[in-house]
Amino acid sequence: MQKNQEWKSKVQELFQSAQDEFKRTTEIGRKMLSASKTNSNLHEAYEELGMLVAKEIKKGKLKWDNARVKELLCQINDCEKDLETIESEVKKIKFAAGPTDISAEAKLQSEVKTEAESKEKKDDDKDS
Repeated sequence: MQKNQEWKSKVQELFQSAQDEFKRTTEIGRKMLSASKTNSNLHEAYEELGMLVAKEIKKGKLKWDNARVKELLCQINDCEKDLETIESEVKKIKFAAGPTDISAEAKLQSEVKTEAESKEKKDDDKDS
């Protein structure tokens, strides 16, 4: 009878230990989820702030003479242009009658855009 009690006591101890560890692990998981959500919110806030700042700089409402800011704005413009090109190519692929080589056409569009941008820059310089 004594061995039976010891065995039950050991099993209960083991279960209690496992339950305590499970509670700690669950609490850590909750904290990690909360931290992840907070980090995501922080990232979104920084992203929105950056977008607002970039917009105001482009409009000329905010003056920020910083080399890194200028590099980032150029990178943003390049990425936006690339995304437009990709979107256009995807639309052509989606609605094309069959497989076509669009690389030559994409190059032509890029050259046309470059010429248009050069003209726009010259017009902006004249306005200044």
